Formats: sequence, structure tokens, C-alpha cells
Amino acid sequence: MCYDGADGTPEEQPAGRSGGREAPSRRAFGRFLVAGGGLAALSACTPDQAAVPSGTPGPTPGPDTFTRPAAASASSSAAGTPSTPAPANPSSAVATPAAPSAAAASASPPSAAAPGPKHSLSDPTSPWVVVNKHRPLSPATFVPPDLVRPAVRLATSGEASLLNSTTAAAAERMFAAAAAAGVIITLASGYRSFATQKVTYSGWVRAQGQAAADTASARPGFSEHQTGWAFDIGDGSGADAFQPNFRSRPAAVWAAAQAHRFGFVVRYPWTFQEITGYFYEPWHLRYIGIEAATDMKSRSIATLEQYFGLEAAPGYR
Repeated sequence: MCYDGADGTPEEQPAGRSGGREAPSRRAFGRFLVAGGGLAALSACTPDQAAVPSGTPGPTPGPDTFTRPAAASASSSAAGTPSTPAPANPSSAVATPAAPSAAAASASPPSAAAPGPKHSLSDPTSPWVVVNKHRPLSPATFVPPDLVRPAVRLATSGEASLLNSTTAAAAERMFAAAAAAGVIITLASGYRSFATQKVTYSGWVRAQGQAAADTASARPGFSEHQTGWAFDIGDGSGADAFQPNFRSRPAAVWAAAQAHRFGFVVRYPWTFQEITGYFYEPWHLRYIGIEAATDMKSRSIATLEQYFGLEAAPGYR
């Protein structure tokens, strides 16, 4: 999602395209925010709703929750993949569909055959939680219980320098591997709280109305940054930060090719805004675990929505 700079000044939105139209200028929005009272920087870049029809069909929805096989527990711990505790009443969290027909079985999401442990898609402490414009966090005010500051090069401060402990450890390994290859990656924006999101979004609604606000800022409780599983990266040179040309910077090129080895995917890939609801962001990485990230990479599956068999979420319902 879009970076909120350490000084509170929002950065410019990259010129994504859908149907030949360019995304609105983030720099213009930034000037508006500063003039309107110095609101916290934007947490998400949403495309023009006219450019991304809200009725765009998506993949056939799959189960909302994947249970973790008992046999996978040992291998998960050995691989360093976080464990999601079983709910007190599993039947309330695990989808139990009717006996599938042959057609339904053939429509299983790719993740159904994924190697390794499976996790919840709705629990915010799960590495597989999916947060998009159709799937808010629950609870909306969720705060990761294990926020830490990773030992990596920072290009931000305060809460934005924090990640959950699992993501932080994976980021440390990834940044170190990149450095060994001669590529410097910086942490540009990590955790973002519900309170920060609420102030930002409410200011937009007061000034522009809800329809306009939804084209510029994620609603409170709908930001992936709030989970602690996602962060934005920068290049060591500082060049092209949060601009379309960032995709060509060494940090972005290396991450696109190598991040899966450490459990990360580029969450908002090029040309998939009608599924994810967000324009291309080569700087926004999301932790889902090494096995799942490698599986997505090897099968050329671009989005979490497709991987988990969820509907497209181009706009809020």
C-alpha cells in the first residue's frame, strides 16, 4: 500500500493503468492533505472506481479457512513457519462445505494442493490472512501482539518501522541475502495502526466525501499494513521511491526474483488491480511463508485472491 513518509507527507501514487486511464496524482492529494491540517499519510492507493468496475467477476470462491494437518506441525516448526493456534470451537472457523460434485472438486483453489501447513484466511495472526476491500480485519482494531523493530536498514521511524516478529525475522534474512548479492534494500513503511488509518480516512471523507475518499485511502480496518505481515521496501540509493520507475531499481528487481525464498510475494502485481483493488506496487511485500510463496512463484499465480480461490475485490461492497 502507499507509503506514509516519516515526516507525514504522502508520496506520489504511481501511474497505474486500467482501461487506458491513469491513476490520480498522489502528489496533488499530498498537497491537499498538508493544506487540510497535516493528516497522516495515505495507507493505500486505490484505483479510480470507474476504471475498475465493482462488478468485475473473480475466481470461484473457496473455503474461508484452511485447517492445518497434524502431520505438518513438525515440519512447520522446522521450517520456521508460524503456527496458528486451533480455535476453541473449530467448527465455527473451519468451512464445512457440502459433499462436492465433480465440477466443484475441479474448481478447488490452487492452495488446496499447496505443500506444507495450511492456515486461516481470516485470523489476523495467520500468515495467510487475506485483507482486501471485501475482507476487513476482524477485529477491525487488531494490533499484532508481537510487534518488533527488525535489524534492517530503515528509511522510516515510529510505528512504521515495526513488523510482527515472524515477518521481521524473515525480512532480516532477506535483506542480508540481498546485501550479500550487492543489493541494498530499506524498510520504508511497515506496521500502520487502525488509529492512523482512521484519522487519514476520516479527513478525506470530511473534505471530499466518501466516494472520493475511497479512491485515495483505505477505510479503517481494511489496510494490510495493520496486520504486521506486510511492508514497503525502498532502494538503498533512495531513487524512484514509490514511483512507477521503482520496478527497475535493484531492490525491486531483486525482490521480485528472490523474495519467495524468504516467504514474501509482491502483493499488488502489475495489471491485476481488478482483482486486488490496488494498482501495481512493486515495493509492497507480503509474508505468507516460504512454502506458499514458492508454490505461487513456481505456478505463476499472481495474487492471493487467485491462490486461495477468493472473489476479486476491486472495490468496497
